[in-house]
Amino acid sequence: MLVSVPVTEDIHIRLATPSDSAALVPLVEQYWRFEAIEGFDAARVASLLEQVLKDAALGRAWIATVGGMPAGYLLAVFVFSLEFQGLTAEIDELFVVQRHRSLGLGGKLLDAAEAHFRAAGCTHVALQIGRDNEAARAFYQRRGFAGRHGFELVSKVLAIP
Repeated sequence: MLVSVPVTEDIHIRLATPSDSAALVPLVEQYWRFEAIEGFDAARVASLLEQVLKDAALGRAWIATVGGMPAGYLLAVFVFSLEFQGLTAEIDELFVVQRHRSLGLGGKLLDAAEAHFRAAGCTHVALQIGRDNEAARAFYQRRGFAGRHGFELVSKVLAIP
């Protein structure tokens, strides 16, 4: 059953800090379940979140709250690119809890992140979308993202320490 949250609810988007790790872990778990990403380990995810949240050179995260409760997050990582002539951002994860999706939290998270990317001097932002996630594809297209003609993402898993 989809529960509606009144628009008058107290909504906040803010940069996450290491102390937000505990609030983010359950959201990450929901996102991984939604995307069918295997290997969720709460302790490992918490450790990795703390690592990125302590080192702004690695990336940044934003957390959305509704009525003081975690409702979504965006995690982006940074990489230097010759092709894009400088620092670039990759949105690694963007997730909003189902019952809060009608509040525009995804757009608000993306706006906050993009403002930070510009201020940090990023020249480009990219992300991955699940092939069958048409709702996400439409969301990102409305916000100016487009597929990159002639390119396909390929990856290789290396040993995890």
